[in-house]
Amino acid sequence: MARLPARKPGTGAGVAKGGKTGATARAARAAAAEAQLGLSLSPAAAMAQRLCGVDEAGRGPLAGPVFAAAVVLDPARPIDGLADSKILTAARREALFDEIRSRAMAWHIAFATVEEIDTLNILHATMLAMQRAVHGLAACGIAPDLVQVDGNRCPHVPYPVEAVIKGDATVQAISAASILAKVARDRELVALHAQYPEYGFDSHVGYGTPQHLLALARFGATPHHRRSFAPVREALVRGPLGADAMLPIGELDGAAPGLRPSPDELAETIDAFDALEAIEAIEAIEDAIGAAVSPGPALS
Repeated sequence: MARLPARKPGTGAGVAKGGKTGATARAARAAAAEAQLGLSLSPAAAMAQRLCGVDEAGRGPLAGPVFAAAVVLDPARPIDGLADSKILTAARREALFDEIRSRAMAWHIAFATVEEIDTLNILHATMLAMQRAVHGLAACGIAPDLVQVDGNRCPHVPYPVEAVIKGDATVQAISAASILAKVARDRELVALHAQYPEYGFDSHVGYGTPQHLLALARFGATPHHRRSFAPVREALVRGPLGADAMLPIGELDGAAPGLRPSPDELAETIDAFDALEAIEAIEAIEDAIGAAVSPGPALS
């Protein structure tokens, strides 16, 4: 599959409006196919009648699945307030979550499991979740003219695909996908909190906060922790230290090195996707994943 270079912020186009069909639709698909071969994608994006936005949530946390969503918005039913999910309040995300699902032309939420993250690494598990989201959306009967993905990498999908850097802030369909993925994942971690209240999943949703790192030190890792992430690996090797070994959160900086990640480990934990971008050797794994994508666990 030919892949396109990532585009700069502000170059993403929205869903084309109007009832163009027949020859015009074929021309749009042809333009998108040409763009897939390396030509400028801007005309195809402008002509796309079913532009699919894709984004993920949960690359960096120490626990829980990585989620992805795919959304085709309906230009006849616009949604006000779409934005990067990270800048919205939780209440606003929840409201938009329901509005997107009721107003979008099509949507699908998928995820890659903790086991898949540990087997494939977080980069390729994220690509797998994105693939599942796009395939799930298409299975609902809406085949995209163009798929736009937040970031600088594209999953393997059988449609013209383009990476859009900061697309969650510049492309409404990607913004919508970021909201669906974020809310779905946060709900999953809140449910996990009911099983493991001592870890505080309802507050940090799996990220490596001082509270979470201290819970790891005290109680060890749950089956939902990502064993390929350094702080979890260390917790497994060290074993639970028990309640008496706990330090106040404010004293985390004075804790033994095993209780907290190093700067390099923080880079992996907080933004593992970007940390792995430079490892070009894993391209072969990505191609193998793209050859045959299972439907996978999903929500729609």
